[in-house]
Amino acid sequence: QVHLVESGGGLVQPGGSLRLSCAASGNIFSIRTMGWYRQAPGKEREAVATISWSDADTTYADSVKGRFTISRDNAKNTIYLQMNSMKPEDTAVYYCNARWYGFGRMTDQWGQGTQVTVSS
Repeated sequence: QVHLVESGGGLVQPGGSLRLSCAASGNIFSIRTMGWYRQAPGKEREAVATISWSDADTTYADSVKGRFTISRDNAKNTIYLQMNSMKPEDTAVYYCNARWYGFGRMTDQWGQGTQVTVSS
């Protein structure tokens, strides 16, 4: 099992910055990738950014490239999402995700979600 605890989020003005954190615990060695997803009202959950646990390879949604940066601190078993030049359309509930391998299959573990609101 993998457990995730998110922190960060809140209200920020357009053009501002915010940083999200997600700490993983439990069976850390089973994690293959971690990432951030978001879900806006009336929309489906979408991937924002992911990072490989082994080689730190990253992927980004086109809508956040050049503005958001995902990173990790292996010593703390924590990933971060630095969000800069934020836009109102970034408003959503952001979820941390860990994809881990155990019992012969891949499993998605989700954090509790944190609200991010971009508004003046």
